[in-house]
Amino acid sequence: MPDTLLLLATVGYGLATLAYLGLSGLIVASWRRRPQGRLLVLATGLSAVWGALSALTAWGLLAPRQELAAEVARNGAWLALLFYILRLRLPPATALPAPLRFMRILGGLLVGGLLLASAVHFIAPARPVLAQWAGNLGLVLLTVMGLVLVEQVYRSTRPEDRWAIKFLCLGLGGLFVYDFYLHANAALFGAMDAQVWAARGYVAALVTPLIAVSAARNPEWAAPVGLSRSMAFHTASLLGAGVYLLLMAGAGYYLRLFGGEWGDVVQTVFVFAAAMLLVLLMFSGTLRARLRVFLSKHFFSYRYDYREEWLNFTRTLTEGQPGEQLCERAVEALAKLLESPGGALWMREGDAGYQRASHWNWADLQGVEPADAPFIQWLASKQWVVDLDEMKVRRDLYGDLDTPAWLQNTDDAWLVVPLMLHDELLGFVVLKHSLGNVSFNWEVSDLLKVAARQAAAHLAQMRASNQLIVARQFESFNRTTTFVIHDLKNLIAQLSLLLANAEKHKHNPEFQTDMLDTVENAVARMNKVLAQLRRGSGETHAQSVALADILTEAVASKQAFKLRPLLALPPSSLRVRAERERLVRAIGHLLQNALEATPATGDVTLRGFEESGQAMVEIIDSGSGMDDEFIRTRLFQPFDSTKGAGMGIGAYECRETLRALGGTIEVDSTPGSGTRFRLSLPLDTHPENQGDAA
Repeated sequence: MPDTLLLLATVGYGLATLAYLGLSGLIVASWRRRPQGRLLVLATGLSAVWGALSALTAWGLLAPRQELAAEVARNGAWLALLFYILRLRLPPATALPAPLRFMRILGGLLVGGLLLASAVHFIAPARPVLAQWAGNLGLVLLTVMGLVLVEQVYRSTRPEDRWAIKFLCLGLGGLFVYDFYLHANAALFGAMDAQVWAARGYVAALVTPLIAVSAARNPEWAAPVGLSRSMAFHTASLLGAGVYLLLMAGAGYYLRLFGGEWGDVVQTVFVFAAAMLLVLLMFSGTLRARLRVFLSKHFFSYRYDYREEWLNFTRTLTEGQPGEQLCERAVEALAKLLESPGGALWMREGDAGYQRASHWNWADLQGVEPADAPFIQWLASKQWVVDLDEMKVRRDLYGDLDTPAWLQNTDDAWLVVPLMLHDELLGFVVLKHSLGNVSFNWEVSDLLKVAARQAAAHLAQMRASNQLIVARQFESFNRTTTFVIHDLKNLIAQLSLLLANAEKHKHNPEFQTDMLDTVENAVARMNKVLAQLRRGSGETHAQSVALADILTEAVASKQAFKLRPLLALPPSSLRVRAERERLVRAIGHLLQNALEATPATGDVTLRGFEESGQAMVEIIDSGSGMDDEFIRTRLFQPFDSTKGAGMGIGAYECRETLRALGGTIEVDSTPGSGTRFRLSLPLDTHPENQGDAA
């Protein structure tokens, strides 16, 4: 080592010695007999001794072995202080948690072994290189333990108390990180980095003011704290990463030692690959989920930290703008309780039964369940969370329950969670299997039931808000309609009076004839508008109608378009029970949209047929198409139109018409490739209805 570097190292370690001696004096003067004060004085005193021995070693007056012993003793004292701080914060007569007890035993063995190794040459006396490597590896493990304890002390402290402890954690954390780099580098490359070692004294001196500030702010070191699951998870992760790095460092040293000329290259490639593997493991969702489950099973009496789970659940449920994607967030919030990677939500849509309302990472799960289906009735009456895996092997637990066919054919489905609002089944959620292999038991069931009721309350509020918005929009629309009718009635009355008065002026027959024609036409047009506006309030009755007649009339009403749709009529015996004019208007609206969206060179097809006991109507075009976002959020939203003169209630009215008849509507569209509307209606199979007016 160059003389200049030795001089710098001596000065640095000398400054560290003076700094820790001064800090020890301040602590002795202020704390006196307090146990935590004695431990802090021991740690700072041993740090001063270590600084003095390191300065003598740098000056060449002392063998490095004495410096190693002082460093081990210093680290052991700091670890003892951190353990004592954690112990102070536990309730009286409460033992340290199992992970901390294990670390305390391991730390004591390491400190004792390294002190013994520095005094007695019992570690491979014929192989000094191996002995030096083992010593560096032991010091690396001590620094890893120090970092874990610093992280525990800081994380377990309440946010309002961290102002007092943060400087100690920052100072010791920085010291341990620096020592970790120094000794890990020495263990990997077989030699201490002289420049890093020479600068360590200055680093140690710089952290003394931080320790002094924390000592002044913490006369008791006893802020209330407990071992949380988050703390245990991060502790286990850091400790596991530290042990992994130690093992990889040992393997890398072995490859370098016995690899011959290729040793350095092989070691470098191996260390890089090991580091990349560690990063991949740390970011693995499955590994993290299973580690959480393992810690919950083996270190806590209850699996869940209910405070943290409820906070996270509520945070996920209420993120974003009010009402935006609440259905998807509800599924996500329930799935995260069990480390599930996905799920889907079914909600009741009037007489149409329970349809899929949203999903989270599970787009291919589809199905419709009638409101009176046995599966729905069972969920509503029992209010149980159904474990589909358990149901396959223990059918006796679920009685005569049969899951729907679309659910039986899904291998990923694990749990069915009912969303109860009071005694009403608002919907249900199907969850995928857990990434963490969480086993379903009474605790999981109770948590899901409570969380599902909370989610159901939010979903019911969202639905009520949407219905209120729609009702207000219709109220405004009806108010406007009333005003229009009133104005039309006044105008008709005025024109009628004008027409009556005009009869008296027959001295100008030509003028009077033109005026009468004009007025009569105006009155006729306004009467027609008035009749159309009033038609919506009139009562209509459902009747048995032939689907072929409905389709023919819908096509006939669109003769003004240049593009003629291709009509494929069903058999005349295929009948449905519906309000004729309303159904014609609903199908005609979808047909008109298809014609408007399709160029003159394109194709539009309207066809009817029977499938699976339902009357089916398909409207297929080769027009501009729609994306999934538009279909989900805007297509059936009332008063939302992409047409400049449109009112935006046609698609909404069409969907509501089909739902009122017990039918459904499905949309399959791709931008630039066209759209297919698929309508299903219950068949009218009663013979007495065949004679009804069509």
